[in-house]
Amino acid sequence: MEARASRELPSARSDVWALVAEPYHLPDWWPGYRGVRPDRRGLAADARWTVRRAPAAGFLAQASWWRPDAEGLIVITLVDPGLELRWHDVQQNTDVSLALANAEEGRTRATVTMNGPWWRMLPEGGRELPARSLQRLHDLCQTAADL
Repeated sequence: MEARASRELPSARSDVWALVAEPYHLPDWWPGYRGVRPDRRGLAADARWTVRRAPAAGFLAQASWWRPDAEGLIVITLVDPGLELRWHDVQQNTDVSLALANAEEGRTRATVTMNGPWWRMLPEGGRELPARSLQRLHDLCQTAADL
């Protein structure tokens, strides 16, 4: 199943990319993770990063097999600098893509797409992650613009 969200961000594409290209910023804008430990390759295709899971809401919070703060593995599957970042969450069997495009001057159109198993896309589970991630990215960009 697929979940997708798009939003205009108040920063230039190069500034948004600078934020998302830093591996340690991933938990700042992706609500599914609380921490990240990138491998020595950093942001590169086939890099393997260890992530610490964020607490779940709704259905997943009630599931006996869901362990918040558990570690998992993501594999970076595509890095197209300034344009697109993709990764695969191995344990969740989920693929995530962040695509960036120029909007009006000084702004960026960001689209997050997430594909995964049906249970990952329940309304209080993963289906909301793309929109929540874009809200976080927007807030980070807005904070930077206010400085």
